[in-house]
Amino acid sequence: MMLAKRKNKTIKITILIFLIIFCIFAVWRGNVTAGVTYFKIDSESIPAAFSGYRIAQVSDLHNAELGKNNSRVIRLLRQEEPDIIVITGDLVDSNHPDIDIAAEFAARAIKIAPCYYVTGNHEAWLGKQYEELEERLKDMGVTVLHDESVELTENGAVIRLAGLDDSDFVPADVLTGERLDKIKTEELNPEGEFTILLSHRPELFEEYVSADMDLVFCGHAHGGQFRIPFVGGLIAPNQGLFPEYDAGMYRKEKTVMLVSRGIGNSIIPVRINNRPEVIIAELE
Repeated sequence: MMLAKRKNKTIKITILIFLIIFCIFAVWRGNVTAGVTYFKIDSESIPAAFSGYRIAQVSDLHNAELGKNNSRVIRLLRQEEPDIIVITGDLVDSNHPDIDIAAEFAARAIKIAPCYYVTGNHEAWLGKQYEELEERLKDMGVTVLHDESVELTENGAVIRLAGLDDSDFVPADVLTGERLDKIKTEELNPEGEFTILLSHRPELFEEYVSADMDLVFCGHAHGGQFRIPFVGGLIAPNQGLFPEYDAGMYRKEKTVMLVSRGIGNSIIPVRINNRPEVIIAELE
């Protein structure tokens, strides 16, 4: 009897140790590797020439390095063969800035496809160092969008790509829907032209809808940091507990918003059940 009890106890301890090791491995793997999440974007406003056009999104690098010089992220981008790469802010982390990591990533990414970049709150918090980062990005050919847009052309057809500076770059008294309505709608979104907006913050979704944007790429929420099965993210900047816009696709009226879980971390250094991701959005 005693022998059987000891055997059962040994089995239980072995199982417990195995589960602990498995959980540690799963958390480790979920913080040092990245996956790809795919979305199809279907709209009557997309010109036929842009059907099959692939957009890769990278967000919230926060000085992370997944492999030497972010080789794991670069490998994913190369395999996906995007037409463009959009970077939606927080390339650096203001708490321990390393501009070299951000610049090296951008230098490798732009060899894969044209890159377009908008700022995040951490760039705003960099102060004078941000000027150095932007200069280096521009020197290597990255298009930096400050409340402005560019035209993307494909076989004579045109869509518009707009970029919104992070809210922390502008005075508090202009952080309203009027900023998008007046600046974006009038200057960046000609009537009938499919318009993509790059903006760091998903919590401004209602303002993107009001501004009549077709497709919006955001980051900032880090997937809610800790993802609870069947519930979603636990906490996100500027949204608090159980954020409404933590990751994935959101639709309202004509506007579709994609929120990236991002690559790196900031204040909270560990993700749980929340693997870093590259988003691939294909237009139809």
